[in-house]
Amino acid sequence: MSLESVHNFFTERGLKDPIFELKDSGATVELAAKTLHIEPELVAKTLAFKLKDNTPILIVTRGDAKVDNRKYREFFKTKAKMLNHDEVYEITGHPVGGVCPFGLKTTMDIYLDILIKDFEYVYPAAGSQNTALKISPNDIKNLTNATWIDVCKL
Repeated sequence: MSLESVHNFFTERGLKDPIFELKDSGATVELAAKTLHIEPELVAKTLAFKLKDNTPILIVTRGDAKVDNRKYREFFKTKAKMLNHDEVYEITGHPVGGVCPFGLKTTMDIYLDILIKDFEYVYPAAGSQNTALKISPNDIKNLTNATWIDVCKL
C-alpha cells in the first residue's frame, strides 16, 4: 500500500512516476548510499517527530545530518521526540526505512532542513525499504508545501 500511495501521489498530479527499485535494501542511509553508488549526504532521510500536542511532523534532511536539539527546541518550542516504529507506520503509512514526504496516510506539516537546499538532486525513499526516487529539494518543497527550516547539523 505504501509504495502504491507514493506512485499515486505523482500520477494524480499528472507527473511522471520517478520511483525506481533498488537492487539491495535502502533501509538506512548507509545501505541506500551503497546501493545507489552515491555519497551519504545525497540520501534525503525523512524523520518523523511529534510536537508537544502530539501533532506529527516530518523533517527531510541530508543523510549525514543529525537533528540539533537546541535548534529544534528553539524552532518548535519543545524537545525533539521521534515517533516510534509503530507510530511511524500508523501515521505516515510508510515503514521505517521507507518513509518519505509523498503519499502520506495522514496530512502533516513537512519541513526541509536547509542543509539539502543547495543539492541539485537528492534521493529519498519511496514508501518502501527497496525503492527510491531522484528529485530536487525545491521540487520536494513545491510538491509537499514544505517549509525550509534550520534544525540540523553535520
